[in-house]
Amino acid sequence: MVVIDTIDAIRKQVNEWKKEGLSVGLVPTMGYLHQGHQSLMEKAVEENDKVVVSIFVNPLQFGPKEDLAIYPRDFHRDKEICEYVGADLIFHPSADVMYNKDFSTSVNMSGLTDNLCGKSRPTHFIGVCTVVNKLFNIVTPDRAYFGQKDAQQLFIIKRMVRDLNINVEIVGCPIIREEDGLAKSSRNTYLSDNERKAATVLSKSLIKAKNLIKNGISNVDSVLNIIKETIECEPLAKIDYINIVDIDSLQNVDSIDRSVLVAIAVYINKTRLIDNFIYEV
Repeated sequence: MVVIDTIDAIRKQVNEWKKEGLSVGLVPTMGYLHQGHQSLMEKAVEENDKVVVSIFVNPLQFGPKEDLAIYPRDFHRDKEICEYVGADLIFHPSADVMYNKDFSTSVNMSGLTDNLCGKSRPTHFIGVCTVVNKLFNIVTPDRAYFGQKDAQQLFIIKRMVRDLNINVEIVGCPIIREEDGLAKSSRNTYLSDNERKAATVLSKSLIKAKNLIKNGISNVDSVLNIIKETIECEPLAKIDYINIVDIDSLQNVDSIDRSVLVAIAVYINKTRLIDNFIYEV
């Protein structure tokens, strides 16, 4: 497996692959890889001749008081995981490589970015859309792989690709969970043992909500209340948001009479975690 940290070098390698008629899959990550990332890479290896994993902690998607400086990093371990899965290349650029000193262009989206995480992190998705667009232009993959844990991000990337006519297929992959239900996340490493136990309240609340809906409850307030009550029973938890939104517009709905995303963001002490499920009609 090859590690490349410059744009010219990765473009040269991908061009050589494409001249041979080989398909290319891209798995964009910020590193500190876990089984969720691994599942994306395995899917990419299964569906493509060559697989690129980008490892880049993107400063543009962090707010001024967020955790950019302490975001977990372990490139040696990441490399071992990529090799184990069978990825062909790691693109590991620095911020200086990705962004010129006078960088002044960004990709902004309205509508899908206004609610959920976009409401509490107003600049986040500008950074996400900008860096993903750049990765698509640099790597020119046939397919790119994103996890459903970041469901809003997945839907936003799909919309960006559609709106800007980017020639890449976006593949969404299911949430990977721990045995106790906690969604896999690089930020789980911030949690103490007590916080780790408390964090299971996210998945527990969503299970209760899903069961309500399956049993025919379509009233949004009833479903939101069961999530809220469950989370508030955990002393270490503080709710950022609980929303039920239309799967296409990501805007709040009054009734669960269509396909919806049930999404939550919760602080366990200082660590912000997200989780969700999709209910399809």
